[in-house]
Amino acid sequence: MASTSDAAVRAISLWLDTVPGSLDPRPALDTDLDVDVAIMGAGYTGLWTAYYLARADPSLRIAVLEKYVAGYGASGRNGGWCSALFAASRAKLARESGRDAAIAMHLAMIATVDEVGAVAAAEGMDIEFAKGGTLTLARTQAQAARLHQALAADREWGIGPEDYRWLEPAESRSIIDAGSCIGAAYTPHCASINPARLVRGLAEAVCRRGVTIYEQSPVVAIAPGVVAAPGGRLRARFIVRATEGYTPTLPGRRRDLAPVYSLMIATEPLPTAFWDQVGWRRRETLTDGRHLIIYAQRTADDRIAFGGRGAPYHFGSRVRPGFDLDHGVFAALRRSLGELFPTAGDAAITHKWGGPLGVPRDWFSSVGLDRATGLAWAGGYVGDGVGTANLAGRTLADLITGQESELTALPWVGHRSPRWEPEPARWLGINASRAVMASADGVEARTGKPARRAEFLHRWLGG
Repeated sequence: MASTSDAAVRAISLWLDTVPGSLDPRPALDTDLDVDVAIMGAGYTGLWTAYYLARADPSLRIAVLEKYVAGYGASGRNGGWCSALFAASRAKLARESGRDAAIAMHLAMIATVDEVGAVAAAEGMDIEFAKGGTLTLARTQAQAARLHQALAADREWGIGPEDYRWLEPAESRSIIDAGSCIGAAYTPHCASINPARLVRGLAEAVCRRGVTIYEQSPVVAIAPGVVAAPGGRLRARFIVRATEGYTPTLPGRRRDLAPVYSLMIATEPLPTAFWDQVGWRRRETLTDGRHLIIYAQRTADDRIAFGGRGAPYHFGSRVRPGFDLDHGVFAALRRSLGELFPTAGDAAITHKWGGPLGVPRDWFSSVGLDRATGLAWAGGYVGDGVGTANLAGRTLADLITGQESELTALPWVGHRSPRWEPEPARWLGINASRAVMASADGVEARTGKPARRAEFLHRWLGG
């Protein structure tokens, strides 16, 4: 098992490196215990669930098992976008549950951004929350066409310019002056945060409310009513699986989610002259219209944290610490950063990191509870988990306490995604799609025309 010393955990990401206080692990589970709710995973999903359960019913006995330390996984490594993005499209939600349900999901995700900020403030967490929205650049005609199509589709859903609008090049550059921009789309429904400060703050908040977190306690067996770690077992009426990209490492779960790696780099703090030129005053989150996703934010200490997809999927859904570092992907991220911001091209890169996110076969996040067995789950966020995990925690709390609410009626509740194909089909399909997306971006950059191969891949993968 990977080292969980303070120094080793800080080395995982920029975010964990800058968290105040000790990151040394809490004690492991070393006995058998009876609790009301046992939660697997001390990331956002598990800790938000514990938080809202403890707030709803302080008498509940709640315990969390964590293989490493709280925030070790994606919750301490992600791009720091607390967004209203949901993995499944509104069209897909409507096909499954109807138009009204799809709109309800959209509105719930918008409200979630403010919920995260409100709880952080109420609990005294300095998560560096800045609700500047998201700017999606169009850097080719093909990208501009896709963004205009998305805007037109939103209008058909009754989503107006106050939620999503087009910016002409001059207005876009007045917000963030990025290279070769021919326009952009903007939504206000996103906040930049320090994700590790959020997850570590949540861990402290739930412990203050009587929840016990057992770290260095990997799950070795799961059954209705019991979850086991090397040092003991938790017997519980309800067991929550909140393991996201690490789900394939659990017994019998290898094909439930595909662990797809996303990697990041961070610059040194950049000088005032750079920010005077570029803008980025409200710490907006930033991306563009390419197929192989990139994402960025201006950090509270004036760095650029810049990430993207492109790392390979590893055969058999393997998850290993060595996969966090792919120097080819880091070099590609550095090139993309330099293309957008040439004057940052010589800045020192102080941190490089990565980690797995969870991808369901149909690109459809889900949350649910089987009351017959007491087994609950949430996940499959496809990289949009900072906000979605909060909604999951609130929903699971209502499901477990038996509260019928607007949240328990949302269309992702009870959804069951199909399992991924067996190997080698899974390895071939995911890695081929990655290569096709990269080549499609190259074609569009050269020709300015949409690459049809990418559209086919989106349909095949269910994106």
